[in-house]
Amino acid sequence: MIPIQKVAKQTGVTVRTLRYYDQIGLLAASSKTEGGHRLYAEEDLRKLQQIQFFKGIGYSLKDIKEMLADPKWNWSTSLKAQLAYILEEQARLRLIEQGLRELIGGLVVEGGEDALAIQKFIQLASQDRKRRHSFKESLFNDKELELLQKVPHMRGDDPDSLEWIALIGQLKRHMKEGVSSPKVQSIVRRMLEKQEENFSGEEEFIQKLWDVRMSPSQSEELGFYPINREVLEFMEQAYEYYMSLKERLAPHQAQGEEKG
Repeated sequence: MIPIQKVAKQTGVTVRTLRYYDQIGLLAASSKTEGGHRLYAEEDLRKLQQIQFFKGIGYSLKDIKEMLADPKWNWSTSLKAQLAYILEEQARLRLIEQGLRELIGGLVVEGGEDALAIQKFIQLASQDRKRRHSFKESLFNDKELELLQKVPHMRGDDPDSLEWIALIGQLKRHMKEGVSSPKVQSIVRRMLEKQEENFSGEEEFIQKLWDVRMSPSQSEELGFYPINREVLEFMEQAYEYYMSLKERLAPHQAQGEEKG
């Protein structure tokens, strides 16, 4: 017979948990010492192993107690039901994960205005997903819907999405410096590089996406994170400045190449 402290040490199950299992009739000690200390037999340890295994795959203690007490328990039906439950939980947790990523991304974009980011996240979370899907299909054709899958988003954990979130946050922080700021222009240049990497030759789609983003109502309908109009207009102005500067420099670069 094995005393409770040794069982706890061997199995990693605390003494408190073992006592609780005994109290609820899940795992009773086979014997006790004269002083009332629980003693466990090898059969008890095997049962404890079963309890920990079923607990590890998501069964409740109540279910485990019924399973182990019923010799005619339908294991096939039970395991299939448990699998269905786990899959539902995974789907639920994925939605929670996406929401947390979106909220964290919002904190980055808002640059420390946490209350504003949380307010916007709540606004997004309350939207009707079916309506959002229908609106998306009414606005974009099949090819554009495929391209839309590649657009970075606040819920994404991929490198592109994370970099876009960081770039927008940086742009907002440097707005006071003006569109001609070297830092702002560096951010815009990187944004355009990333756009070219993912959407080369898709200028019409990019323009359509930008028009949607600049429309508060359409942007909201699609479930886009609500970036402040002021930030979007600054981004557009910074882009126009970048392109005009690039056009002014183009002749000088061409002359340099001719001399070379």
